[in-house]
Amino acid sequence: MIGEPIAIIGMGCRLPQAADPDAFWDLLRDGRCAITDVPASRWDAQALYAPEPRTPGKMHTRWGSFLDHVDHFDPLFFRIMPIEAPRMDPQHRLVLEVAWEALEHAAIDPTRLAGSLTGVYIGVSHCDHDRLLYQDRARIDAYNGPNTYHCFAANRLSYFLKLRGPSLAVDGACSSSLAAIHLACQSLRGGDCDLALAGGVNLNLTPDEFIALSFLGVLSTGNRGQPFAAGADGYVRGEGCGLLVLKRLADAQQAGDHILAVIRGSALNHNGLSNGITAPSGAAQEAVIRHALRNAGAAPQEISHVEAMGTGTALGDPMEIAALTATYGADRPADRPCWISSIKANLGHLEAASGAASVIKVILALQHAQIPPQLHVERLNPRIQLDGTPLKFPRTAEPWSAADGKRLAAVSAFGFGGSNAHLILEEAPARAKADDAARRPLHLLTLSATTAPALAALVQRYVDFLDSHGEPSLADICHTSNVGRACWPLRLAVVTSTREQLRAQLAAHLQGQAEPDVFAGQAARHAPGAESATPAHALPALDASAADAWSALLRTVAAQFVAGAPIRWSNLDGRDDRRRIPLPTYPFQRIPCRHV
Repeated sequence: MIGEPIAIIGMGCRLPQAADPDAFWDLLRDGRCAITDVPASRWDAQALYAPEPRTPGKMHTRWGSFLDHVDHFDPLFFRIMPIEAPRMDPQHRLVLEVAWEALEHAAIDPTRLAGSLTGVYIGVSHCDHDRLLYQDRARIDAYNGPNTYHCFAANRLSYFLKLRGPSLAVDGACSSSLAAIHLACQSLRGGDCDLALAGGVNLNLTPDEFIALSFLGVLSTGNRGQPFAAGADGYVRGEGCGLLVLKRLADAQQAGDHILAVIRGSALNHNGLSNGITAPSGAAQEAVIRHALRNAGAAPQEISHVEAMGTGTALGDPMEIAALTATYGADRPADRPCWISSIKANLGHLEAASGAASVIKVILALQHAQIPPQLHVERLNPRIQLDGTPLKFPRTAEPWSAADGKRLAAVSAFGFGGSNAHLILEEAPARAKADDAARRPLHLLTLSATTAPALAALVQRYVDFLDSHGEPSLADICHTSNVGRACWPLRLAVVTSTREQLRAQLAAHLQGQAEPDVFAGQAARHAPGAESATPAHALPALDASAADAWSALLRTVAAQFVAGAPIRWSNLDGRDDRRRIPLPTYPFQRIPCRHV
């Protein structure tokens, strides 16, 4: 049965050497690898290292991909007491921050979701924080339990935003986050929710799992992951968080959301009885792929890119390629290759978060019409035979265009315990570019934050955005910032006419220079997300003779916004066709929250 298409309207990520989607694309495009030595702040890797496999108490690796400052968090922003924050699993703290960023990326004011049927589905598997938190039994108290249970990775977010949709943690090991996305899509189709946040998180806080996995023989002995390559002997562990904002496609189009990509279909299954509970099954992989294609109503030949599991194991990679050859390689025209890649060469294996990271990679590749290069595959695993097949590895960046129709891609995630997931993605529908230049002589940008340092950091982010993103119109930038962000006490409003003028005004404000059209101050106390119940302003005619009226109107609105008055932005925008676009997200003011 073909399922209703689901729109991806926002995304957020925190990945090694990539703090947001833009930085993630830079890493992929440049063909960089984020794998490093284990940071000294985690543990003494040299003291625990032994090159001989299965040495008691030791691991045969000293490498991985790690996030910086995982103990840092902004507890007051999320209304969490400083005494409680250190006891929270850092994975839960990371989900809160990345979820907020993903919603802002979708131009959704998170405070306006209170009471809505918004679902939360978080893939999470490891519990390293438990080991650290329960070492000293004398320090166990009421804050320990809820702040370590996996369910609170999702439940805390639903509680904070006052969401009323389903709220679940999903554990399928390596397939956790892709399974979470699948379940979110099913809930949207079934009406359990109207909006969903889905993805996964993974942090490696102790050496214990490294030791166990070294004994199991699945970790690489080297300092890089080599999916599909000769000499690959296992994977390198990584960490991160990736979340998507999902909505039914018809609803997203009606609301004018910025659609990043469309989920056409997905599927889950399990290996059943196989050669071992941790062993992959080629038959099950082939079955889940065919099931996802049926759900998507797509033919295998339509898929031009597969983001594979590609863990870099000598036997697992050939088995996966065989399943891909049987599905995506069969009856395929020679002039329509299917590109195969795996993100694990760039980031290592993010385990519970790996599927979400893979989906975000494909979304970015669709947006940039380019398939990033596959690293470390100079020589193929001798058990992989691609000669005579239409499957190829992108050894350099490849342009991504569709011979006919739209570009479609697939993502695989196969769990450590046999749970498999596969997802079919399609590029976003074409979006008409609005001609805003002649519609009004002036525009109003509003920004706000909870603290002065946060507001200054936000202003700087907008300066950097204007420097690095030349395409978004000033009208879209201002509209998105006005309607797609929560309103906090410390405020800034700028009346401006061009992108260049706005950049100069923001830069001058950072330097402490007074500008006549820049309004700053602290708002009166009010509820975030509040909006004027009655029309606050009458729009003058949008023509050249209205310049003075527009100037007076916008200055009035700017002053009212800074003072704390709720503004009904729909009245101010009138009938203009404003578009919501991705903009800089809130700059959290993190402090150390380590439990020692």
